[in-house]
Amino acid sequence: MQKNIRFSTKSGDTLAGVLHVPDAGAPRAWAVFAHCFTCTKNIKAAVNIAEALRLEGIAVLRFDFTGLGQSEGEFSDTHFSSNVQDLVDAAGFLASEHDAPSILVGHSLGGTACLAAAARLDSVKAVATLGSPADAEHILGLLQEDIETIEEQGEATVKLAGRPFTIARDFVDDVRRQRVRDGIHSLRKALLVMHSPLDEIVSIDEATRIYTSALHPKSFVSLDDADHLLSKERDSRYAGQLLAAWASRYIGSAVAPIPLAPFESDAVVVNGQTENGFRVSINADGHLLAGDEPASLGGKDSGPTPYDYLSAALASCTVMTLNMYARHKKIELTSAEVSVRHGKIHARDCEECETREGKIDQFDRIIRLEGDLSDEQRQRLLEIADRCPVHKTLHQEVAIKSSLAG
Repeated sequence: MQKNIRFSTKSGDTLAGVLHVPDAGAPRAWAVFAHCFTCTKNIKAAVNIAEALRLEGIAVLRFDFTGLGQSEGEFSDTHFSSNVQDLVDAAGFLASEHDAPSILVGHSLGGTACLAAAARLDSVKAVATLGSPADAEHILGLLQEDIETIEEQGEATVKLAGRPFTIARDFVDDVRRQRVRDGIHSLRKALLVMHSPLDEIVSIDEATRIYTSALHPKSFVSLDDADHLLSKERDSRYAGQLLAAWASRYIGSAVAPIPLAPFESDAVVVNGQTENGFRVSINADGHLLAGDEPASLGGKDSGPTPYDYLSAALASCTVMTLNMYARHKKIELTSAEVSVRHGKIHARDCEECETREGKIDQFDRIIRLEGDLSDEQRQRLLEIADRCPVHKTLHQEVAIKSSLAG
């Protein structure tokens, strides 16, 4: 799930951001993503990495620095120190509205800013950089041809990534005053350095400087043949997945791991311990799953409920049956999608039910069919849906035989 947000900075500007929040359950942790110099929160690498972290249960805030993207303020009035303050303000927003971030992730100069901001944020336990320089002054290499003009005239319009930006002398002076690398040694946070050996914007030598300046725990990952902007989908998603796995060691988990259910051929084995509440581990013929109840019922919402699984069984069986029938009859069905909701209704409200007292279970099944289908074919497929084996099982008398093992 993504949600647009806005928050205020210490300087009074309003910054625009996007929250990536897991679809179900409480986030394992919160993170802030800092984009590269003159980029925006919507650069592909930022979006893909935030989504990869979200899928691993980590909520992420990516935002536009002051004067960029949809954020207020003038870029010409900003500098490295203001970027660091923007990060601190973003962390403050999360702390007040959700939970303080325990992870900072930064791309290029955004990573350098994260290294500086992390020293001011006690909640942060882990910092990750992607293609980042060890010191902010590295950015002056991109301005080399314009430095003299900036210093003489107070500002200059320069082209960066094909776009014009006004760079003021305050920016240059501020960058020269920074000593980010000196602070890395005393950071006392877990550090992950990710860099491509083929990066033509920021040399991999900068990654070496960051890594050697830091104390353990620290890790280095080569991004192989990725470019500086991680413009290939596979590279940014790979980076996000690695980030999530690495961070898990330092952020802990909102839900502690539970013992895995053992494997039994042709069987579903579920293991649950009393101290874990409703949480269970499921081994479905070698396929590992989890089960739980929502927080409203005393669970931790760490997995689907038993009725969710029953609904999933009905929905998946329906889709399999429809696709099998379409293949057999050579019907132009390209895809079938089935959503199922389970609930209970009063028996008297069910016209087709024999039971007239109390409540009964009701599964509301909505079927979406895609393809070049006639009305007659669609109606026939609707009838076939009722023939799926799980549907029949739910309508038939079922025998359940229980016994104690051993």
